[in-house]
Amino acid sequence: MTTRTIDDAVRELTLYLPETTEVVAHGSQNFKVAGKTFATFSVNHHGDGNIALWLAMGPGAQAYHVDMEPEFYFVPPYVGSCGWVGIHLNKGMRWRTIGERIQEAWVWCAPPRLKGDRPPPVPNITGVSKRVASERADSFGLPHVKKVIAHLRRFCLALPETEESTAFGNPVWRAGKKTFAQAWRYDGTLTLGFWVGVDRQDVLIMDKRSSIPAYMGHNGWIGLNAEEGFNAEEVGQLTLDSHRHFALKSMLVALDAL
Repeated sequence: MTTRTIDDAVRELTLYLPETTEVVAHGSQNFKVAGKTFATFSVNHHGDGNIALWLAMGPGAQAYHVDMEPEFYFVPPYVGSCGWVGIHLNKGMRWRTIGERIQEAWVWCAPPRLKGDRPPPVPNITGVSKRVASERADSFGLPHVKKVIAHLRRFCLALPETEESTAFGNPVWRAGKKTFAQAWRYDGTLTLGFWVGVDRQDVLIMDKRSSIPAYMGHNGWIGLNAEEGFNAEEVGQLTLDSHRHFALKSMLVALDAL
């Protein structure tokens, strides 16, 4: 009888190792030994559809595994250039083998004082489904999140020459080719993003629901925490202001005619 999700199996195969801790960063579980990350559990990262582990490995390991079994192994984004190896978790690889790779990553990253003793035997993992926790597989599929996105979608698509798309797995709305509104959900928090201008950021972030997001904050964007709902009038005005900033002249004429 299947009793474990992939999430359960990953935890069993990492947390048994000495001095291993689990932290969540940018929506992914990271496993550390003595403060150093040796494994990242990645689910649908930026919409890539993968259920995978990214593992820190020594020189030559990445090329060997990816060349020998490309159906199971891949070069992960960001950390792949540092020799990390990605493993697909729902394509039939034996969990015993996955556990051995995890242990190798732990050994590679563990401090010398822990390497003196051999790691405990890899746990015998059976009865693992091909499922992950539903929220991890589709963080936008929860009812309260879908309700907020539906409201934001209605606001955005009512404006001239707008369309909905995705970027890095997140919904975005564009005026022509320019994104003017977007949503993301990292670490369990639904956030709506709008351009407000650098001069308004300091005032808006006095509200504890607002923050300056990484990467685009310096361009005048804010993030609005909408995990527990939102004020429709407020979001409607933020949407309109952001659209107006990016709109072309033809869009502005149509907007003023509404």
